[in-house]
Amino acid sequence: MAMLTGEYNHQLDAKNRMRIPAKLRKELGDEFYFAKGTDGCVFVYPKAEVEAILEKLKDITLGDPRQRSARAFLKTVLSVKEDEQGRLLLSPEMRAHIGLEKEDKDLVVCGAGTRVEIWSRKTYDSYFGDDETDYDTLVKNLGI
Repeated sequence: MAMLTGEYNHQLDAKNRMRIPAKLRKELGDEFYFAKGTDGCVFVYPKAEVEAILEKLKDITLGDPRQRSARAFLKTVLSVKEDEQGRLLLSPEMRAHIGLEKEDKDLVVCGAGTRVEIWSRKTYDSYFGDDETDYDTLVKNLGI
């Protein structure tokens, strides 16, 4: 199981390509996937995690009300391949999903346990605010 943690600042290049930080990239393995995520981020899953999600969803029948949600999520799951220099293209759909405007290139890439998340800097800052987190309460709420 991957152990994806940490927060990294990055930028898209002029051709909308990016790199996953080396520490996270190593944990993702050779095959990984982008998917539209919650709260305006892109999820990056290692192959094993996508397989676990598919296994979880395989028993949802066509008459199940969750089928629409499964379809909506799964149609966004795309295999991604690095170019020769280790760069990944962030598609126009994924850039729009995270709220990247045309000239905006600033990203935050962070580990989220079993996945990586890609955020536009603006969306990330808006979501996390000033990050004046009360870590005593946070740890208590998580039970760790």
